[in-house]
Amino acid sequence: MATRSARPVRRIHASAPIRINDLGGWTDTWFADKGTVVNFAVRPAVEIQIDVRTNAPRRTKRVRVWAESFDETFAMDPEAPRMDVHPFLQHAIACAGVPADAALEVRISSPVPPGISTGTSASVCVALLGALGALDPGRRGPGEIARLAHRVETERLGLQSGVQDQIAAARGGITLIRMKSYPDSRACAVRVSARTWDELDRRLILVYLGRPHRSSSMHERVIAALRAGGPQRRTLAGLSEIAREAHRALLSGDLASLGDCMVRNNEGQRALSPGLVSAPADAVAAIARRFGAAGWKVNGAGGRGGSMAVLAPEDDGFRRPMIAAIEALGRGIRVISVSLSRRGLSVWDA
Repeated sequence: MATRSARPVRRIHASAPIRINDLGGWTDTWFADKGTVVNFAVRPAVEIQIDVRTNAPRRTKRVRVWAESFDETFAMDPEAPRMDVHPFLQHAIACAGVPADAALEVRISSPVPPGISTGTSASVCVALLGALGALDPGRRGPGEIARLAHRVETERLGLQSGVQDQIAAARGGITLIRMKSYPDSRACAVRVSARTWDELDRRLILVYLGRPHRSSSMHERVIAALRAGGPQRRTLAGLSEIAREAHRALLSGDLASLGDCMVRNNEGQRALSPGLVSAPADAVAAIARRFGAAGWKVNGAGGRGGSMAVLAPEDDGFRRPMIAAIEALGRGIRVISVSLSRRGLSVWDA
């Protein structure tokens, strides 16, 4: 790590939550064209710190990045980036732009392992764009940042990506997203009672399934099945309806119905492609069922690795032993502590 010779002129912090339990996920994609998603923003959040030095000595590579979660350090020219070390971060920085007289030291920290299917890459991009946007007097709002982060993944990197992850990172809370025509969508907060919020906060559990995954490869598999004229189109419509049912369950505080939506959504994902629900996910679901959990669902695209959301039983006498039994599965499977986040993207000066 480089030694710093002087205090920065300015230090900017930003944070953005990650996303779990995306009911109706897959219907926010271009190949679905329209759909409905309900998802839950949780903390700990992705964190960004930018030290800004102005009137810095003229050099080509004015941006230095420490990506702590990837154990990577690199320097780049924001005007002519080579995209040769960490293209995702380099494209985001180039997209946001860097003032001509500024040199930046950027630190990026994620609370969860990479490839955990919680929309972490979108949260990193949203937080990074938000922090860099603080250097621009015409600062972008959360909605614009979410759209820009989505374009970084799809247009600059050419990846398959729905719209929901960036929206959850920018807005926080529990969000209902209606997409009438990809990528145009309308998001609104799901305003639940204080009791429902507290119960969700206590009972929603994030289970890491022991290995990372790549969501783009999962997308390609489902796209191929849709092009072959399979029944997946009807399955996508069913996932949208499950999201609408989950929305109604949340408004009424009916967590039993919410859990049922999670289980049906999980099976809907399996119907899209059998590999989307892995053997480790089924092992976690079997334990959740045995201890009386209300629901369970693989997060994000699913597939090998990634993570799962579990709505634990109401009784702590079952919840705690269930967590112990899940972690006893071994193979890197573990529970990651999370809490619901009312806040989305936050940017401030130290």
